[in-house]
Amino acid sequence: MSGPSVYKSILAVREARWFDFAGFCMRFYGYMMNIGTVSMLTLAGYSILTAGFVSSVIAFMVFVVSPRVGKLVDERGQHRVVPIAAAITLLGLAGLLTTAQLHGPEPLLYLFAVFMGFLPSAQALVRSRWTYLLRTGKLGDDAPDIRAIFSYEGVIDDIGFMLGPPVSIAIAAAVTPIAGLTTGGILFAVGAVIMTFSRATEPVPGWEAAEGEAASAVSPAPAAKPKSIIRERPIVRVLFALMFFVGALYGIFDTTGVAFAEGVGNPNIAGIALMASGFISIVVGFVFGMVHIRIAPYKQVVLFASLIGLAYGWLMLVADVPSFFIVSFAGALFYAPCLITVNAACERAVPGKRLTESITWINAGSTLGLAVGPSVAGIVVATWGSLMAFDLGGIVAILVPVTALLCFRIIKRDVRTDSYEVILNSPSK
Repeated sequence: MSGPSVYKSILAVREARWFDFAGFCMRFYGYMMNIGTVSMLTLAGYSILTAGFVSSVIAFMVFVVSPRVGKLVDERGQHRVVPIAAAITLLGLAGLLTTAQLHGPEPLLYLFAVFMGFLPSAQALVRSRWTYLLRTGKLGDDAPDIRAIFSYEGVIDDIGFMLGPPVSIAIAAAVTPIAGLTTGGILFAVGAVIMTFSRATEPVPGWEAAEGEAASAVSPAPAAKPKSIIRERPIVRVLFALMFFVGALYGIFDTTGVAFAEGVGNPNIAGIALMASGFISIVVGFVFGMVHIRIAPYKQVVLFASLIGLAYGWLMLVADVPSFFIVSFAGALFYAPCLITVNAACERAVPGKRLTESITWINAGSTLGLAVGPSVAGIVVATWGSLMAFDLGGIVAILVPVTALLCFRIIKRDVRTDSYEVILNSPSK
């Protein structure tokens, strides 16, 4: 199936409507959380340094804690783990909002930022449900194509990534400093409740697709508690590294773009470039899901990792406004395909019963990169200027294809090349 009909088949899946809506609400908050924290605290009278450090603590805790939350989800079920993790996250958010509103002591900001790091990965929760419905045959013969589903989810990610931060900033500036994150927190709470009560599509802990059967089965309880998937599976480490460099690249690019625009005397340049790039990425992701690419999945990972690296590698040649726009638009052509193929590769490389944790690790890599990138870029900009920071971005961009090529044997070995029909009817690895 190809063309717009692939999305029609996705939207026609009645079982997915509630959990997909819930996932959108949850991830919208996730995308506004870091920049929303910075804008809230600065508008509330805290220094930009304090705001940046608090945001970094949140990002670091998401990196440390969220994969553990994903592991527990796989082991015990979404309805048991998501409410607890969401409650801890909202407790931290409520504390942060109260402290900011009352202009309380800074140590409290860091304390509550730690609790906000228990954020469950909405992207992982949703993608694991789609995979569960497909591999267990619950959608029957009318099941959508898995790559189209991941493209569809990638478009939703892009929409949240593009709209979440500016919406948070706009609400905070127009109403009150805490209004932006408060709105995001309400959306997150609504999404978590809907996700928890959507039990019919929730993956059964330890599920696997039994050969020749269309029903899910519960695997026997393991004799010992399994290790983290990132320790057990080299492919998860490789995909984590790829997304870390991609996240760091975008963190450097966004921060340096703002500094560059201010340096040339037109701050609006950065906003125009980022908004236009986001729109291009959404369109490309939408189109990518409609095209049937006859290239092995492991080759797609290496191909799009190489393309995004080469496109942004030209940052080292940015010297003026036109070259800045050219590189930003060229790079935007490959972000969505790279994100989609990495997630699809993960889905083909790990057992379905470990998918939530695996995708959470990949998202954690991107989150960590998005936290590290701006910090390093800020130091370089302050010390050597924005053009040198663009050079740094170009170097990080090149590390994406270098990593993919150095780990080619792992990617080829672990990412299954079977037709998806074979994967649907074979036991999880």
